[in-house]
Amino acid sequence: MRIEKIVLREMNMTMKAPFTTSFGSVQEKRFLIVEVYDELGNCGYGEGEAFEAPWYTEETTATCWHIIESFLAPILLNRDIEHPREVTQFFKPIRRNMMAKSAVECAVWDAYAKRLDEPLWKVLGGTREKIAVGVSIGLQPTTSQLYDKIDAALEDGYGRIKVKIKPGNDVQLIRAIRERYPDVPLMADANSAYTLDDMDILRQLDAFHLMMIEQPLGADDILNHAKLQKELTTPICLDESIHSYEDVVTAIELRGCGVINVKQARVGGLEEARRIHDLCLHHGIKVWCGGMLESGIGRAHAVALTSLEGFTMPGDTAGSDHYWYEDLIDPIVDVEGGYVHMKDAPGIGYKVNRERLDKYTERKLEL
Repeated sequence: MRIEKIVLREMNMTMKAPFTTSFGSVQEKRFLIVEVYDELGNCGYGEGEAFEAPWYTEETTATCWHIIESFLAPILLNRDIEHPREVTQFFKPIRRNMMAKSAVECAVWDAYAKRLDEPLWKVLGGTREKIAVGVSIGLQPTTSQLYDKIDAALEDGYGRIKVKIKPGNDVQLIRAIRERYPDVPLMADANSAYTLDDMDILRQLDAFHLMMIEQPLGADDILNHAKLQKELTTPICLDESIHSYEDVVTAIELRGCGVINVKQARVGGLEEARRIHDLCLHHGIKVWCGGMLESGIGRAHAVALTSLEGFTMPGDTAGSDHYWYEDLIDPIVDVEGGYVHMKDAPGIGYKVNRERLDKYTERKLEL
């Protein structure tokens, strides 16, 4: 296939409610959509999932736009590609900027699958026709409001609850949840809010039989996670620390975790995510697919990724209506009895609603 045109859009959509973590709240979600067109007119879509501020990774919406416009698009335009896995290698000379790379690479995968007239999940090698999903709930103003969120999620059939914690809002919070929901599969996400000085607090979380504690320590700190894991019975899940296949190799060698959250956006795209999946499967490391408050386009890519056999734990791919008043795709990503069913339509399996795409576009560039 030959990439003949790339369209870059900056989007702005309002979420139903603020999503609050240890480092802030998001309700106005600004992000990128990339359209890639091949010589046959197939259009593939990818999503730039970085936030406006560099609090999750060093990337932002603005830096991703710059990197795609100035470096990644020129690498791909008018270039022949035998297979989307080559895109990762083409982008190697550009250091890091994984979310910018993922936005373009995922769009190429979508166009390639449409070219083959096959659903993306099958082209990736997926085997699951439905995937179990959980829900991620941000910090709430009151415990009562948190209970309301959990009750609503359980009524909708979600099979796992993830809650955010931060210093001063951790052990008592988890204890309260466990007392009310003793048997619900539960995990806690710290988003790098702790250090080894907080060891005593983190040890207390062992009492609550959590599925995992996600990213308790620094974003670039695999070594200290290994030290912490030796002191806990609860598995540590690495998220922000994992940007590449090589990071996973390091984590495995140091025994720095029991679980890895695989996000295609954070590791540079679907090919690197698949390689990480294969490595973890080989070494018996559990994997699941996290969320980035994506629109339906990014969510559809995550759904396709989660169809791979190693994704045995419920991911964060909640239904579109959990976050958005209206989404960019038809139909929306829908959860039925705790599962998302795979689509057989070509590419990501969902039709992009061009009217809504234009409605929420604030800036557009054709390359």
